[in-house]
Amino acid sequence: MKRILTIQDISCLGKCSLTVALPLISAMGVETVILPTAVLSTHTMFKGFTVKDLADQIRPIAAHWKKEEIHFDAIYTGYLGTEEEIDTVIDLIGEFRDEDTLVFVDPAMGDNGKLYPAFDENYAKRNALLCGTADIIVPNITEAAFLTGAEYREEYGQDYVKDLLERLSGLGAKKTALTGVSLSEGKTGVMGFDTVSGEYFAYQNDRVPAAYHGTGDIFSSVAVGGLMNGLTLPLSLQLAADYTAHTIEVTMHNEKKPWYGVDFEATIPKLVEELARLKN
Repeated sequence: MKRILTIQDISCLGKCSLTVALPLISAMGVETVILPTAVLSTHTMFKGFTVKDLADQIRPIAAHWKKEEIHFDAIYTGYLGTEEEIDTVIDLIGEFRDEDTLVFVDPAMGDNGKLYPAFDENYAKRNALLCGTADIIVPNITEAAFLTGAEYREEYGQDYVKDLLERLSGLGAKKTALTGVSLSEGKTGVMGFDTVSGEYFAYQNDRVPAAYHGTGDIFSSVAVGGLMNGLTLPLSLQLAADYTAHTIEVTMHNEKKPWYGVDFEATIPKLVEELARLKN
């Protein structure tokens, strides 16, 4: 069985970060080791949430693992709250990376043309250094623009997306993929670039007319799970895109209208079924 280390915060209520990564990757048949960077009472879309920073625990935990000679088949990072945490994670990747360890970075820091309130351009530059250590990075268009200094556009064509992907490859990752990419009206999905082969790949599905917190975490977690199950990157991203869209659609029909997250618990059987189909 493959083993993934995922480094993110825990929002106790809210269906994001580690509370989706752990169940989804585990359901895909991969041992999931967590390294929480902070504990929040809820995610940050709630008012009055509490936060307990765990930055001082990261190195002692890692030291214990090192003593136990723990090996990770993949290291997957998501939302990191400070520049200091990014530096620590870069060090950890250097310590635990073996020849067969895949490093997958989701540089979660912004959307809709803006950085999240806690971040600035210095944070973005530090995140770019983290991306440079990765085998695969999966920013959205906003994050890609801040990582590379490119212009952010809400309306664009394929040439703009290709330019962003090439700029991202300059950070050092072997493969780059842009999420939330719309290549035609009514469609959305992902487009990627393999720096080794020089090939582009894209996948589009129907745009679901709704937005929920945490769907980016779901996408990345499923993509990593797919890779650990032997799927190619294009197939892993396709699985992630379809599962995320399906889960949003299911959530839209929930009479209780759960605004703070999607009903991924109800769609896990569909994920396992689709994973088995793609593997065969």
